[in-house]
Amino acid sequence: MTALQSTDAQREFPYSRRDFERVKSLLFKQAGINLADSKDAMVYSRLARRLRALEIHSFKEYLAYVGSCKDEMEHFINALTTNLTAFFREPHHFDALANYLTKRPQTKRIWCAASSTGEEPYSIAMTVASVFGTFTPNVQILATDIDSKVLQKAREGVYAQNSISQLSYDYKTQFFYRGKGAQTGRVRVVDELRKMVQFEPLNLMSPNWSVDAPVDVIFCRNVMIYFDRPTQRKILARMVKLMCNDGMYVAGHSENFTMYPELVAPMGKTIYRPVV
Repeated sequence: MTALQSTDAQREFPYSRRDFERVKSLLFKQAGINLADSKDAMVYSRLARRLRALEIHSFKEYLAYVGSCKDEMEHFINALTTNLTAFFREPHHFDALANYLTKRPQTKRIWCAASSTGEEPYSIAMTVASVFGTFTPNVQILATDIDSKVLQKAREGVYAQNSISQLSYDYKTQFFYRGKGAQTGRVRVVDELRKMVQFEPLNLMSPNWSVDAPVDVIFCRNVMIYFDRPTQRKILARMVKLMCNDGMYVAGHSENFTMYPELVAPMGKTIYRPVV
């Protein structure tokens, strides 16, 4: 009896090792995400919500439904993707971006390849606006994510007030509206800043990316850790091809691409330049 099967009696829905392996296989095929075996409980918890909503009584039945319904596939992917983010998370990256923009005022395109709920691309936009002293710089900021739900939240730009507690007073007053009445305790990104960011759905495993080249800066942080090594290299190679020769690629704190010296070279802490 497997560990998964041994807990079936305590669970609302039947959930076997085979079900978990099918989830892993489907998620890898659709999104390139390689789930660790330790994520079995997380998978059950997140997908059980979909079974309840659809009034489906087993994971076997649910997985058959996912395979036949395009709309449910989107819910499936949304449920299993992780969206941990914050404003100016890993702040040294935004210091590096400000320095890059100062030295290269001709910068035209920045791509945030895992926008989540918007904190990262808005942090990029705040940095751009601060460096150039305007909400209308000649810089396009594209923010993409595979999860349609988080993109909608990102477009709305509404957050808990405590999410900006670490920002300076100037940034709070310049870039956010403070909620009143029913919105007390919440803030909203000012309209001018929201207009600086274009949010679009994009699956990094898709053969076609709606990203114009050349791209000066790519933020792709804490995404590659979910892919196996061949998938990492494939995606990194595609991104590098889109970049200008003096571009900057920003990775996450647990990501290291020194094993791909033919693609990128280090230029700072988890920051790389494309190899020409």
